[in-house]
Amino acid sequence: MLGLCAAAAVLPLTVGLASVSTAQAQPLTRAETVAHAQPMRTADTVLPGVKVDKVDWLTAHRVALWVYSPAMGTDVQVQILLARDWYANPNQTFPQLLTLDGLRATDDQSGWTINTDIVNFFADKNVNVVLPVGGQSSFYTDWLKPDNGHNYQWETFLTKELPPILHSDWRTSDVAGLAGLSMGGTAAMMLAERHPDMFKFVASYSGILNTTSLGMPQAIQVAMLDAGGFHSENMWGLPSNPAWADHDPMLHADKLKGMSIYISSGNGVAGPYDQVGNIPGISTNFAGMGLEILSRLTSQNFAQKLNKLGISANVIYRPSGTHSWPYWQFEMHQSWPQVAQALNVEPVKPPCSATGAIGGFAAGAQWLGPCTTAEYAVPGGRAQDFLNGQVFWSQATGAQSLGGAIGGEYQNMGGSGGKLGFPKTVELGTPDRRGRFNLFQNGSIYWTIPTGAHAVYGDILTEWGRQGFERGPLGYPTQDQIKTPNKTGQVQAFQIGAIYSSPGNGTHSVQGEIMKKYGTLGYEDSYLGFPKTNELGTPNGQARYNGFENGNIYWSAATGAWAIRFGPIWDAWQQSGFEAGKLGLPVGDQTDIPAGGVTQNFQHGTVTVTDGKTAVTYH
Repeated sequence: MLGLCAAAAVLPLTVGLASVSTAQAQPLTRAETVAHAQPMRTADTVLPGVKVDKVDWLTAHRVALWVYSPAMGTDVQVQILLARDWYANPNQTFPQLLTLDGLRATDDQSGWTINTDIVNFFADKNVNVVLPVGGQSSFYTDWLKPDNGHNYQWETFLTKELPPILHSDWRTSDVAGLAGLSMGGTAAMMLAERHPDMFKFVASYSGILNTTSLGMPQAIQVAMLDAGGFHSENMWGLPSNPAWADHDPMLHADKLKGMSIYISSGNGVAGPYDQVGNIPGISTNFAGMGLEILSRLTSQNFAQKLNKLGISANVIYRPSGTHSWPYWQFEMHQSWPQVAQALNVEPVKPPCSATGAIGGFAAGAQWLGPCTTAEYAVPGGRAQDFLNGQVFWSQATGAQSLGGAIGGEYQNMGGSGGKLGFPKTVELGTPDRRGRFNLFQNGSIYWTIPTGAHAVYGDILTEWGRQGFERGPLGYPTQDQIKTPNKTGQVQAFQIGAIYSSPGNGTHSVQGEIMKKYGTLGYEDSYLGFPKTNELGTPNGQARYNGFENGNIYWSAATGAWAIRFGPIWDAWQQSGFEAGKLGLPVGDQTDIPAGGVTQNFQHGTVTVTDGKTAVTYH
């Protein structure tokens, strides 16, 4: 009974469409698919304003990029699952599979990585899987107006701004496919039709493949309001606006001719991945029942349209199933052979085995899982990839494993040919039990949940170690070591401060309230310059301070943190006995006097310099 009600709720939306047919369209032949899969050249010139603002290596084979989109005026996170042979064949480029999320996409992770096994499934497959993050209720299209704090221009981003980044920086070829679920399935068909020269394969898993039939714009509006409070009028205008027809997959199906097409949907009846309610065949996922019935109806009508146009497609009608993630994971698996054929990659990984020193090590590290590549050469040694990590070998270090975020940071640092050299240990736990680390020939990588994984090396590692590593005053590293922007030096941020290293000044830390004050003044670009000491206690024990090139910063609980610059005011303070003298500690920074000169306040007095003369007054 409930199933009939769910069907009745959506059947009026199909008025005027071709009658539903269960006939399955024929897939492309092997010859047709391979011919269509030949690369098409795309300009690799990055568009003005497009830039990568941040890269986070989540693992050795999973990378998050934050790409600034001029069209949207914001950074967009894009995650890439790197192809199986990314390291084994460092000069090779790889096809991409652009994988789109559903209506309730979140801003931190793609639903694909949250709800499916996509990361492990593609670990042994030779494609770069591209996962845009965000876009709730966007249909991955260019909106007419901003809405709900978002200026959605997804089509421009995905087809113009992002591809040159993928081609130039991430060894992604021009051979591309795209797939999506629900909203993403609709968007995948729409984007494939609007950009047929870009894609060789397109898949819709439970997509709504007709957006303009009677009642459909209203149904989309209801769904978008429910998923984030978005308004379809801001997307494509009123239903009478031509933009609706311009983006309707049904109306432009002829553009898919020659493309490899995969369409799937359930029928709303409770299936193997559903929780059944009190009535047999009826899932407790009532919304998922109705949505999947709608997907089935529009998919069947879309398949009929393709048949009339003489366009081949692989159309899968599941005998059961609701609108939910387990079925989309299943379809991702089922469609892979067709994806592989369309993108001209092998559907099954070549045989591999782990032998020699790496094989002996891997046999004792079951967490690595099966090998995904054969052993290959790296600078200075050998390596091999496994489902859950990598093993590196050199004559000096033997075989050692890397995995997770530490493995990702290692590749970010250039692997065995980078600053760190080869790993000397397996992953170990830190003494405080809060983090993990690996030791390398020339440094270390430390990881915790709140800080992520970061390498520490060189003089900064030496100083951090002298202070007690993560158990010292600075805590764990929170960023990688970088060059100071405008002066010759290096800096690395930690939980409680930073360590600076510069020629002539040595390597020193700045932390806590003194670090905050240093930041407000402009760090090393300020008049203070680089630190010349670590934080020290004053002789009278009442304050803490750091010495810098051109002054000091003093802090106490009673006075806060203030800088005092070398010069006449410093000289007068020195003559009075510094913080132990009559003036006490500074309680403000040096400031200009409107009539000319400078002044600075202390706990018990003021020092003023005018016309080259210094005057000290006491309170």
